[in-house]
Amino acid sequence: MRMIMDIFAQVLRTLWAHKLRSFLTMFGVAWGVGSLLLLVGLGEGFRSGNRRNLAEFGENIMFIFPGRAPVIASSMNSARNYLLTYQDYADIRAEAPHVRKASPVLYRDDVRGASEFATANGQIAGVEPQYNQIRFLPLKQGRWLNELDEVQKRNVIVLGDELTRNLFPGRPAVGATVLLNGIRFEVIGTVKRIGRGDENLTNMRGYVPFQVMATYFPLKGENHQNSISLINYQPRVPAEHLLSREEVHKIVARNHGFDYRNEDAFENLDTVEQAEMIGKIFDAMNMFLGTVGLVTLTLGAIGVINIMLVAVSERTREIGLRKALGATNRSILVQFFLEGIVITLFSGLIGMGLAGALMALLGTQQGPAGFDPPKLVPASAILAIGSLTLAGVVAGLYPARKAAMLQPVEALRQE
Repeated sequence: MRMIMDIFAQVLRTLWAHKLRSFLTMFGVAWGVGSLLLLVGLGEGFRSGNRRNLAEFGENIMFIFPGRAPVIASSMNSARNYLLTYQDYADIRAEAPHVRKASPVLYRDDVRGASEFATANGQIAGVEPQYNQIRFLPLKQGRWLNELDEVQKRNVIVLGDELTRNLFPGRPAVGATVLLNGIRFEVIGTVKRIGRGDENLTNMRGYVPFQVMATYFPLKGENHQNSISLINYQPRVPAEHLLSREEVHKIVARNHGFDYRNEDAFENLDTVEQAEMIGKIFDAMNMFLGTVGLVTLTLGAIGVINIMLVAVSERTREIGLRKALGATNRSILVQFFLEGIVITLFSGLIGMGLAGALMALLGTQQGPAGFDPPKLVPASAILAIGSLTLAGVVAGLYPARKAAMLQPVEALRQE
């Protein structure tokens, strides 16, 4: 133990004797480690931010909207508009075995809400009770729509967070009354705020029973009888999303008289497919960012090896003298091994600490939509430390072994 402490003290004296060289070498390694961790951390923050945005829709959500179907097969020039209907939704629930849940949605943006305190414009949606099992709608107060609300066509409404704030500023909303285009509705619940900032339309939305919406606020225009805005549905499991989409396409195409194999006739949004695609993009981005960081780290490690080779060349006579006085090959190897490890690991820990501090600082700032604060990825930190340890071993052992194998007389002759 005493010998190890003496060798360690000798290593520190050697590094201190060449302060500028040691600082520049350690800076290169610290920069490489910090760059690697920061780049991968930024990529991971971007990934988690996009996952969070998708999660705000709900889990494994799929949409189908009204579209355009060709009258003549494969000729979109002959396309006609078609509208989704409640019958489409009913058939999907009855005939699509790979669809776990579905809900019709009827939207209107021109319904004006008024309470005894304020008025506000928002989007009113007519949905069935299972809608909140498909979409992410965490309740803040009160309750969600239920089957009796739908069957008895009750005039009840659940308000989004921003719509609640506008209609009932600083006042309780549950149990109060709002007028929708002059029709009285009782507020039975409110939804927690979703997302960051004001960009999420869900916060400005109110939800009423579908049958009530169809009675009082049907879609405007000709040929809109029994038509709906869209259908939300979920596959039984994410892996079956393509099967469930094909089943939905077959039903809609049959009901509206066109070939389901014509993908141009459908307007879809598949968050399962989006999540898979985004995952692949981020995997490729992480690989690229990690490669850039590793290249920077490798350059720093090469600098350490180069400096250690120079140090061994400068101290060949010293090594010969120490061997002539009785120093063993093992003691020479241990000294240079420790010197390489100290330079690489200490500078690596500095780079890791600086990267962690910068990520923590960025975490206190509000980032743009789709970005979460960068995160320290443990796998990257372990990879960086492992690479540094390997570089330190190579930097210390290879040149030291070369010097330690010299005969004392030959080492003392070196200029």
